[in-house]
Amino acid sequence: MRKASIRRRTNETSIELLINLDGSGQNDICTDSGFLNHMLTLFSVHSKIDLKVSCLGDTDVDFHHSVEDIAICLGRALEEALGDKKGINRYGNCILPMDEALVGIYLDFSGRSLLVENINITQNKVGHFDTELCKEFLVALARSANMTIHVDQQRGTNAHHVIEAIFKTLAKAIRQAVKIDAEFSTEIPSSKGVI
Repeated sequence: MRKASIRRRTNETSIELLINLDGSGQNDICTDSGFLNHMLTLFSVHSKIDLKVSCLGDTDVDFHHSVEDIAICLGRALEEALGDKKGINRYGNCILPMDEALVGIYLDFSGRSLLVENINITQNKVGHFDTELCKEFLVALARSANMTIHVDQQRGTNAHHVIEAIFKTLAKAIRQAVKIDAEFSTEIPSSKGVI
């Protein structure tokens, strides 16, 4: 089983995160942000990655540190659970509608961290959640998982729908990328022989 457990303690957050890449989408998410709980639950369900997250953060300031640090932990967990990446598809992509929103994500567990995004959310908040934190999550995830992520918001006016589409699309693309390709199950998916 491809699993990882990450603990991160700073003066701003205290996080415990566990993943199982070969799970069924079971999840137990506990942050101080109801909207972030919702997005991480969607991520788990649609990626079929079992995910447990417990985060205590300095939410009296705002949700920035919690969002960024959870993404750091999730990225590190993905990197650890994938190991040498032998046999994985490596690449994943998905285009997904969420009502009027349409988002495409294309990613590569390349060992090179990069986020390229075309996200245009005109509202500043969804409930108490700052919508700009969606980009912060993606930046931290790309960096800590050593992956390349391209996000293309093709349409969308409702901030909740756009962010939900991003998290669902990310989940589907990651599910595809981490799946073992039976024809290449003993090979590193790179001509270099290492990722």
